[in-house]
Amino acid sequence: QVQLVEPGGGLVQAGGSLRLSCAASQSIFSINDMGWYRQAPGKQRELVATITSGGSTTYADSVKGRFTISRTNAKNTMYLQMNSLKPEDTAVYYCNAVRRRWSGSSWFSEDYWGQGTQVTVSS
Repeated sequence: QVQLVEPGGGLVQAGGSLRLSCAASQSIFSINDMGWYRQAPGKQRELVATITSGGSTTYADSVKGRFTISRTNAKNTMYLQMNSLKPEDTAVYYCNAVRRRWSGSSWFSEDYWGQGTQVTVSS
């Protein structure tokens, strides 16, 4: 089991910046993909950004150029640097980790989630 803890979050004015972190309870060297998702009130959870163990990243179109995802394996931590924040970025942000393992006959995935942290952007 991997536990993910997300300190950070908070209230910020539009145009401001915030950095989220996601600390894993064990080494993330064995974790293949990590990512950030968010869920606004009344909306479905959506992908924000992902990063592979090799450092490849993807971003939702709505955050490209404003958000940066990164991970520091030595600290077992993933980050989301959010700049030029907009009111529509207001949501609960969740970190996610996916670890693929070999059962002896096939690959299977283990999916872990943080508890979520509130980000509120005021206009």
